[in-house]
Amino acid sequence: MNALLSVSDKTGIVEFAQALHALGIKLLSTGGTAKLLADKGLPVTEVAEVTQFPEMLDGRVKTLHPKVHGGLLARRELPEHMAALKEHGIDTIDLLVVNLYPFEATVAKAGCTLADAIENIDIGGPAMVRSAAKNWKDVGVITSADQYEAVLAELKAGGKLSDKLRFSLSVAAFNRIAQYDGAISDYLSSVTFEEEKLSETYVPTRTQFPGQSNGIFTKVQDLRYGENSHQQAALYRDLYPAPGSLVTGVQLQGKELSYNNIADADAAWECVKSFDAAACVIVKHANPCGVAVGLDALSAYSKAFQTDPTSAFGGIIAFNRVVDGPAAQQVSKQFVEVLMAPDFTAEALEIFKAKANVRLLKIALPAHGGKTDWERGRNAMDAKRIGSGLLLQTADNHELSLIDLKVVTQKQPTLEEMEDLLFAWKVAKYVKSNAIVFCKGGMTMGVGAGQMSRLDSARIASIKAGHAGLTLQGTVVASDAFFPFRDGLDVVVDAGATCVIQPGGSMRDNEVIDAANERGVAMVFSGVRHFRH
Repeated sequence: MNALLSVSDKTGIVEFAQALHALGIKLLSTGGTAKLLADKGLPVTEVAEVTQFPEMLDGRVKTLHPKVHGGLLARRELPEHMAALKEHGIDTIDLLVVNLYPFEATVAKAGCTLADAIENIDIGGPAMVRSAAKNWKDVGVITSADQYEAVLAELKAGGKLSDKLRFSLSVAAFNRIAQYDGAISDYLSSVTFEEEKLSETYVPTRTQFPGQSNGIFTKVQDLRYGENSHQQAALYRDLYPAPGSLVTGVQLQGKELSYNNIADADAAWECVKSFDAAACVIVKHANPCGVAVGLDALSAYSKAFQTDPTSAFGGIIAFNRVVDGPAAQQVSKQFVEVLMAPDFTAEALEIFKAKANVRLLKIALPAHGGKTDWERGRNAMDAKRIGSGLLLQTADNHELSLIDLKVVTQKQPTLEEMEDLLFAWKVAKYVKSNAIVFCKGGMTMGVGAGQMSRLDSARIASIKAGHAGLTLQGTVVASDAFFPFRDGLDVVVDAGATCVIQPGGSMRDNEVIDAANERGVAMVFSGVRHFRH
């Protein structure tokens, strides 16, 4: 049996080659890999010795040769193939171990030049991988160090690889080539070509939206069904998921997550991790129905639950703090579908053992101080499928601070109201449009979501507050988009609001500002809107 090893990432390759040699497998290799193996005392034959053709063009040409691809592509069960190999003195290659030039890592570096990017496009590697993967019945193709263990286990047990493993290796190999080519396409089709600037040190300008979208996702699991029971579904994740994102979580207990569970859980997790203070978010049908900050998980939950106890039944709950015994004891009194937190104490886990169907997810929060969206656990892009098409946009990652607020009324908000305005604005960002959110004291008091009329959203928020036994007197209100007429303002002021935050930008801004002055309430403009459809 012959194995050809040619890797850029040399993690574990020496130990793997040593194990192959111990099994009597002949080792072929190229360039740096061959030197490394030889330096470790392994008998290795350079591919150049096999092809009788030296590596050339700075290593760009070394494996593109019939003695390599013939050995990979020959079908062992076809006499004419084997006769052709014999006629031309070609040996079969039964194992191929290749990982590719680090193109993705290269272009991810700040200041990557076009020359560096181009030089890290692998040619011979993908060609060999494709040949071996096509001929999977006879050749095992290994494209990742995490496959070494399974390959060695079968070789040691039976002296060869099973059809099942060779096929799965082939599928993984084609997936890797697709990922690699997609990354190259994404990069090159995002480059703005400026001929007058071309040089070895040229760092190209890149557009946010490449000429072709090649999003790569890997399947995590099949789901029982989709949004409805007659639909089928599966969960996929980014090839490199952001730290602190939902798909990085670990399920500690409970039933399998459903399509709707995952969609709602993502809405809750994205909202709760946007707060610095201890926070709790309760979501129902993708909308926050209760959000609050507190001193700890228990106090935040107690306040969030008060907003809408009816909707909280069967909801999704997310914390940005460890769930301890007291918090778990309180949450366990209600019916909850999914509970997420950075961690759970032993006491909390013991409490939820009695609620075996409750799905507990442990998700590490992203590290503070991240500079990029990815480092901060956020998507850089959002996508929406349409008929035979795709809408792509930069994600709504805008953050508002006190300095961004513009007071447009005679009455000035108090410092406490300002803090509640920022809190309400943060919640409104995660509520389906049209969104109206009443808040006070770091908790939601009434939420109106997803209505065709902003007036109806305001009325629904008031009705829900009444059903929960909450008064809206002295609350602040966030509207995700501007009030086109004064009637929307009048509804929230009639309900008890004393301060309003809205984007501004309407043709009738002055009319609404005059109405706020007439009603004696404060109003601030954010300058941005948060439509969420």
